[in-house]
Amino acid sequence: MRLNVSHVTRYHYDEPVPFAVQQLRLTPKSAHGQSVLSWQVDVEGGSVEVEYEDHHLNVVQLVSFAPGRTDITVRCTGEVETVDNAGILGAHRGDAPLWLYQRSTALTKLGAGIRRLVRDLGSEFENDVAKLHALSAHVAENVTYRTGTTDALTDAESALESGTGVCQDHAHIFVTAARHMGYPARYVGGYLMMNDRVDQDAGHAWAEAHVPGLGWVAFDVSNGISPDARYIRVATGLDYSDCAPTTGLRRGSANEHMIVSLQVQQ
Repeated sequence: MRLNVSHVTRYHYDEPVPFAVQQLRLTPKSAHGQSVLSWQVDVEGGSVEVEYEDHHLNVVQLVSFAPGRTDITVRCTGEVETVDNAGILGAHRGDAPLWLYQRSTALTKLGAGIRRLVRDLGSEFENDVAKLHALSAHVAENVTYRTGTTDALTDAESALESGTGVCQDHAHIFVTAARHMGYPARYVGGYLMMNDRVDQDAGHAWAEAHVPGLGWVAFDVSNGISPDARYIRVATGLDYSDCAPTTGLRRGSANEHMIVSLQVQQ
């Protein structure tokens, strides 16, 4: 399947900004069942100063804003060819060791709620993949998808306790629980072509667990499936903070307003 992506992020400030930089993780890579045919990142009101690959193999770009700007636009466009591998990505790659993906973070800290979630799951399963699919379904049963109830700083335990959240929360809870069950697990940020719409408000998030004999296997808790050819992987990490599309800092007291426009279509 060939997917076209247009992802535009516009920043508006109520007064000129003397200095600002952004770290972008917006570029997918050719690997694991996807081939990037074309991809371009354009910055209006700034410039890409450096590009590198981090220890999770994410493409990272450091962008500086032109001094005194009140409007900045980051525009990503590209085409990616994908195949359906039933969520199986295969062997681990890169310099980061597998044990790193069993490490807890502020957003994936194990608590009593997730311990109970895993305990209630039981232990009678045909194999590891069946167990992890059951975990995915169990998370979805306990956390109803609902926007506006959590934010980027909500940790897995808090989202589980609230009983509502979005794909980011589902992924954090799955990752935390999978690590508690003994699996290396990681957060994934990317794009999903939806069947009922082209325009979207944001990208998508899911999780991957490393299964003996198979390698990395992906699970989309929010949609109850393993990712197929409609998915584009962009960034992976221990949690959302490693995969955030944009992070940055600025000087001055200006208030920021951000508008995101995203289209994913075949």
